[in-house]
Amino acid sequence: MGLNGGPMFKPTEAVSYTINCDSQEEIDHYWNGLTANGGEEGHCGWCKDPYGFSWQVIPADLGKWMSHPTNGQKITEAFLKMSKFDCQMLEDIYNS
Repeated sequence: MGLNGGPMFKPTEAVSYTINCDSQEEIDHYWNGLTANGGEEGHCGWCKDPYGFSWQVIPADLGKWMSHPTNGQKITEAFLKMSKFDCQMLEDIYNS
């Protein structure tokens, strides 16, 4: 539940939300919906909705991919350059 505290209480990055997605289609759906109509794209899966709330839209497998013993660092380096996550690219690195 969210309450409107009036114009003197603006959203900040102190509170943010995460959406774990099972597919690229799901990432695209949430990302496109949150950034439409005045939302903003950020880096590493972060975006803001039109109301100023911060969201991170990430693949559900991100933790598994990052913990890969030999490719985890490459995965981290790849997504640090991304705005919206590219699941196929990250999965390709994981499987290489």
